[in-house]
Amino acid sequence: MTSADGTQDDPRVDELGERLAAWLEDLDLATHLAEAGLPTFERDEQGRAVWSEPDAGGPLAPDRLAELDRLLHSEGSDPQHAVPVPLVLIARQARVRGELLAGRWFTYETLAEVRGTSLEATRFAVHKAGQTHRLLVVPADERAIVPAFQLTPEGQPRPELAAVLEPLLAARMDPWRAWVWLTQPAALLGGLVPEQAAADPETADVVALAASRLAERVAARP
Repeated sequence: MTSADGTQDDPRVDELGERLAAWLEDLDLATHLAEAGLPTFERDEQGRAVWSEPDAGGPLAPDRLAELDRLLHSEGSDPQHAVPVPLVLIARQARVRGELLAGRWFTYETLAEVRGTSLEATRFAVHKAGQTHRLLVVPADERAIVPAFQLTPEGQPRPELAAVLEPLLAARMDPWRAWVWLTQPAALLGGLVPEQAAADPETADVVALAASRLAERVAARP
C-alpha cells in the first residue's frame, strides 16, 4: 500500500524498503540503481526511503519491492549476505570512467589548438583516423573525446600504437574498455601497461600480439 503522496504506509513495506536502502547505501551502490534499470529510492523529509519505479516514477508496489529484494539477494551461496554483482560491476565501471576522465584528453576544439589547425580540419582528421582504426575516439556526455595517451606532443597519432589499436578497434571493442585496457596494467602482458610497453622496441611485438588475442575474444562474443 502507498499513500496519496507516494510514500509507503504499510509498516512491512517501510521496513523492507528501509532495509534495502540502507544496505545499498552501505555498499555505495544506491546511486547506480537507475543505470541498472532498477527501481530507485529517495529519502523524504523524515529520512524514510521512498521507492519508485524506473522511468515512470510511480510508487513501488509491495510485490515489486519484494521482487527487488529477491533479485538483489540472488547472487552467491548465502542470499542473506549476497552482494548484487551486476550493480557492483556498474559501480566499478563508473569509478574507472571517472578516473579516466580525470586524466588528459582532448575535444575537437582543444585538439585543434594543439595541432594549429581549424576545428573543421581537426574533426575531419579525427573521424577519418577513427574509421581506419588508427585513433580511439570515446563517446562521453554526448560528445566525442580523444584520450591523450595515444597522441604525440603535436597532437598526431603515435605511430607505435597503430598495431595495437587496429585489431581492438576493428573488433568493435567498447571504446571505454579499450581505453582501460590500453592504459592500465594488463594481465596478458604480465602487468605491463600496453600503451607504454608499445613504445619499447623490446616489448612492442608482445603488446601487438596481446592486442590481437584480446580482439579475437571481443569479436567472438555474441
